[in-house]
Amino acid sequence: MKRGKFDTFVSLSRQRSIQMLIGVGFLYLLLMTFEIPFVFRNGFGAVSGDGVSGFISDALPRSFGLESEEDMEEKESPVRPSKVPFRVSQGSFQPSQQRKPERWMRERKTMSGLLFQENTFSSSSKDGFSELQKSAKDAWEVGKRLWEELESGKIPFDGEKKAKNLSESCPHSISLSGSEFLDRGKIMVLPCGLTLGSHITLVGKPYPAHPEYDPRISLLKDGDQSVMVSQFMMELQGLKTVDGEDPPRILHFNPRLKGDWSGKPVIEQNTCYRMQWGSALRCEGWKSKADEETIDGQVKCEKWIRDDDNHSEESKTTWWLNRLIGRTKKVTVDWPYPFAEDKLFVLTLSAGLEGYHVNVDGRHVTSFPYRTGFVLEDATGLSLNGDIDLQSIFAASLPTSHPSFAPQRYLEMSARWQAPPLPDKPVELFIGILSAGNHFAERMAVRKSWMRHGLIRSSNVVARFFVALHGRKEMNVELKKEAEFFGDIVIVPYMDNYDLVVLKTIAICEYGVRTVSAKYIMKCDDDTFVRVDVVIKEAKKVSGDRSLYVGNINYYHKPLRYGKWAVTYEEWPEEVYPPYANGPGYIVSSDIAHFVVSEFEKHKLRLFKMEDVSMGMWVEQFNSSRSVEYIHSFKFCQFGCIEDYYTAHYQSPRQMICMWDKLQKQGRPQCCNMRVGISKVNPPPPSTACRLGEEVVGGKPLVLGYSLDSREGHTVTFYVSNKCPFPLWPATAPNTGQAIIADGGFYLPSGQTRRIQAPSSWNGRLWARTGCNFTSTTKPACQTGDCEERLECNGSIGLPPVTLVQVSLQPDKSKPSFYDVSLVDGYNLPVSIYTKPMASNCSIGGCSKNLNNFCPHELQVLNKIGAVVACKSACFAFDLDAFCCRNAYGSPDKCKPSMYSKMFKDACPSYFSYAYDTPSPMVSCTSKEYVITFCPSKWGDHMAI
Repeated sequence: MKRGKFDTFVSLSRQRSIQMLIGVGFLYLLLMTFEIPFVFRNGFGAVSGDGVSGFISDALPRSFGLESEEDMEEKESPVRPSKVPFRVSQGSFQPSQQRKPERWMRERKTMSGLLFQENTFSSSSKDGFSELQKSAKDAWEVGKRLWEELESGKIPFDGEKKAKNLSESCPHSISLSGSEFLDRGKIMVLPCGLTLGSHITLVGKPYPAHPEYDPRISLLKDGDQSVMVSQFMMELQGLKTVDGEDPPRILHFNPRLKGDWSGKPVIEQNTCYRMQWGSALRCEGWKSKADEETIDGQVKCEKWIRDDDNHSEESKTTWWLNRLIGRTKKVTVDWPYPFAEDKLFVLTLSAGLEGYHVNVDGRHVTSFPYRTGFVLEDATGLSLNGDIDLQSIFAASLPTSHPSFAPQRYLEMSARWQAPPLPDKPVELFIGILSAGNHFAERMAVRKSWMRHGLIRSSNVVARFFVALHGRKEMNVELKKEAEFFGDIVIVPYMDNYDLVVLKTIAICEYGVRTVSAKYIMKCDDDTFVRVDVVIKEAKKVSGDRSLYVGNINYYHKPLRYGKWAVTYEEWPEEVYPPYANGPGYIVSSDIAHFVVSEFEKHKLRLFKMEDVSMGMWVEQFNSSRSVEYIHSFKFCQFGCIEDYYTAHYQSPRQMICMWDKLQKQGRPQCCNMRVGISKVNPPPPSTACRLGEEVVGGKPLVLGYSLDSREGHTVTFYVSNKCPFPLWPATAPNTGQAIIADGGFYLPSGQTRRIQAPSSWNGRLWARTGCNFTSTTKPACQTGDCEERLECNGSIGLPPVTLVQVSLQPDKSKPSFYDVSLVDGYNLPVSIYTKPMASNCSIGGCSKNLNNFCPHELQVLNKIGAVVACKSACFAFDLDAFCCRNAYGSPDKCKPSMYSKMFKDACPSYFSYAYDTPSPMVSCTSKEYVITFCPSKWGDHMAI
């Protein structure tokens, strides 16, 4: 009986336990019922407290929005708050209040808070933008499905397999016949790249020259329909360093047998990253100078016989016998150009300690130094194109292993690179960085370079990457992990597409005004180096209550209607774009950013595939109701890097880190990829050179004869020097009643100086002409600065645009003489003028910077191969009274500097930039000798971008 009672007790206990479990389960379900709506209201993608677990807790709902309509605070004329964030009701905002849970969740989010609703991209076919909106809608729907798969865990990812395949096994050598090379698309794949001692040998012969009717490396002569060209290009390419874009050219080797602009056979070598070429090394038959740096003890360029194109001299037997017979000492042999049409050659490219070395038929021809940002291990392909018949190619001493080429290999999962927490108060500047899903190396380079700036580490400035979903699912898995770990990535939920980059820009605006309440919002690219402290100072130039738009601003740009970047009339029906800042780096005030987001979420925002033009369009629309201060600076560099840059574009990951190291160690900005900005122009034709004759004897300049009173005290001397890497035709024009000096013009080869004399009371102007051919019937005879299609200008001024040296001499020593450099008529070359010897009270007039690198598109003068050879003045380009200082603007108080003149003035303060510029560029000084130098700095020092 006792046992029976005990069993009954146990049975009742079990029932009570079951009832308790049921009660707890019911309570759990009840709590979850209230919790789920809370999660939906407060946002997906809230990361857990450790910042690395949890991403988006559920599949995407109907709307991706993280903000309620009330939080948007829509206004008819939005204004920028100085302290109060838009996402918080201004009536209830108190500076002392603690951070709300919603704020904490929002700041840890990795999904953009931009509202993507079902009808966001609804459009009417009448507006011409329906195709873009349709693409956006499709990309959003695909992105939604991708993210659902990613969150559900349906995308397979074998981490173990990835860990095992950290390195590849590669052959020690590779050999291909000419036909096999053609079958492989003229590419030899080098699976593990190159290493020290690797060498590639190819056997081939150049094809005979063929006519080109639109030559890329030369100009058509007057009356000619074509140019005979024979050239080929051998390139080492980084095939595995990029995905979906042109691979970087780690080495570009380009022998030009015929057709080069110089008229001589040359070899040109260079590097290229994202379509931006570095400074070319041209070997033109002259041996490198003795004081020039060598590469592993080898000169950069060897000497070869320069006998035009007939190669007659080296073929003469008597010529060789005369050199050899009767000599007891070592004979120095001058070899011909290493390549000849339809003649077999053997070329060997080897990788040394300091650079590449090229030998042809057993002798050294050229060496090219390694450049920052381009390394041997990335050279995973060799291409060969152009006028060459390849017989065979052989690569040996190759590395047999290499770390995985997976893009994510660049990630360093260290807490050192994680983003700092967001501050409780609004920030001064938010930087949104556009990036692609597979740009792991670019993002890592930014984290290890300018994102280490103290303003960012202290959270006074916040920077985030904005990335859309990638087409490869495994890439999205890696992206998700990266975002969770580093905490600096915001995912915009659509399938990435170049034409839809504008959506990322809108997402940057949304994050800037709602998540961090930034006063200024900056947009840049992941290959842009940003000097954080400098861009803030640039924005602060405008008083705090004014709207601003800062960057390298373009005016009156027209859409390209053909080619790779063509814009159809359906996409952009207008003839010109609104003023817009170049995309690699610009800043807007937060009221503009809020306006953009508000208009987008109300479905009123006009979208265009070029995001920088779109921002210019939106700013112009905002400017119609609230005044916007446009601030232009060429130092927000669009192409490459310039001296004293604010931002530098097209920087490779290694170049980014190089620039950061230079900025930290040297305390000033320095580029790691200088690039020549002015193209060389045609030297004078032989007939012109013969007519002019030799004017230099024994390396010393001769005095040109003029009908002047040369008695002591009655003349001054001008030393005119050409330091440009191409010939010039300097010219002179006297003021009324003055004598013509130097016959009005003369020829000046590169690297030479002419001494000309002038009366001690002479007043007039001097300038340099480029690209002249006075035997041609083409008008004008010079690319820039032409005067009457003749060598002697006969007193006439050169055609604008041209940089003018203005001189006003005084024979009376008690009265000062004056000189200056003027851009009132535009610009074609850098020039300086100073006295000889330099007196303490005599400063240098002019500037060494190449302003053609900074010339706005609407002012550019291009030659036939597309190089900028001159920059117009705003007056000459637009013929407006306000720019020309005439009529109603014909006085100093009425005619103010334009944004164009300010641009030139900022670059070179010692230039006269417009008609009523301040007199500070004018130098007051008296001397007997003056030095005028064209291209005054070493070519490449200040003329590179």
